[in-house]
Amino acid sequence: MTDIFLEGGRVLIGSELAETSLTVSGADIAQIDGSRGRTRLAIDARNLLVLSGIVDLHGDAFERQMMPRAGVDFPIDVALADSDRQAISNGITTVFHATTCSWEPGLRSADNARGLMEAIERQRPQFAADTRFHLRHETYNLDAEAEISQWLGEGRVDLFAFNDHMDGTVGDMAKPRKRNRMVERTGLSSEDFDRLVERVLSRASEVPGSISRLAAAARAAEVRMLSHDDATPAMRQEFRALGAMIAEFPVNEETARAAAGHGDAIVYGAPNVVRGGSHTGWTRASDMIAKGLCSVLASDYYYPAQLLAAFRLVADGVLPLAKAWDLVSAGPARATGLADRGLLAEGHRADILLVDDTVPLRPRLIAVIAGGKLVHLTDATRLLAAAATPREAVVAA
Repeated sequence: MTDIFLEGGRVLIGSELAETSLTVSGADIAQIDGSRGRTRLAIDARNLLVLSGIVDLHGDAFERQMMPRAGVDFPIDVALADSDRQAISNGITTVFHATTCSWEPGLRSADNARGLMEAIERQRPQFAADTRFHLRHETYNLDAEAEISQWLGEGRVDLFAFNDHMDGTVGDMAKPRKRNRMVERTGLSSEDFDRLVERVLSRASEVPGSISRLAAAARAAEVRMLSHDDATPAMRQEFRALGAMIAEFPVNEETARAAAGHGDAIVYGAPNVVRGGSHTGWTRASDMIAKGLCSVLASDYYYPAQLLAAFRLVADGVLPLAKAWDLVSAGPARATGLADRGLLAEGHRADILLVDDTVPLRPRLIAVIAGGKLVHLTDATRLLAAAATPREAVVAA
């Protein structure tokens, strides 16, 4: 692996920006404020921000690469390769693909989740981003319990979330546009979809026991758990008691406060910040951030959102850069137990972004280093001439 020297950027170290240089050796940051020496690959970082790589603990935009239109499928390996390029080009150096395992057939089925998990395992060495598997279990998918428990025990799941969208599904069945979208996604006829929902709902009494058993399996496997769309403090407490210490998209301030009061990680969507509100009409993320009720921003359904959201928070005066960047880098790293990243420090994993911030609200990525490798570069004029080796120096003399 080629060592890399970053010369003279505005480096975010802790809570301060410092004009300094970084040396990358192997997969790690070897030195801060050192000299280039004989490092052959050097990048001019002057007038650029140098930031730690983004950690995305919940991103499902890869679904658009798999099914760009309803009923139009592309091979999983092609979709994942494209998603990796999109993640990296938006500064995401660690990505958890949030894969729904639902009672639905089609895009969000258990079969599809299995295929995605297996494809990630096969392709992981080829990805530029550190790519992990976040399994979003729809709690009414009772038939998948045994297999999911096995996956957890085998160490194949990196994050495990409890989702329950059944109330929303039932409510959307009376809305023609949303109903049609759901039906198209499954590939079923309208009548068959109705029968499926009725059959799934008939087993509601079995759901709490299944949740308890799967939470026990995740605890035994030391897999971190999330609960999705907690609606009340009581619901948050129930999942916390099961070991789910990450509250993902709590739907109101009362529930977010209950999570914060117990030190739970609280996740909101970065698109919510960029757009100025939730597309569902629920909690406004920037308000929660201003009140100290958010510790993580995830890409959710749009990979560019984390980078853009951090800079919007700064421009809007909600947070200074260091705290805004914590939401997309160190915060998600802490929540997922990845202690080797999220900060620019000697000995940490070399996930590094070079960002041109001259245009307000529109940060432009110049370079991305992931695990010590230069994986994205948009301005080749930033490459500095190679340092002469001892042999070259003798020849030149």
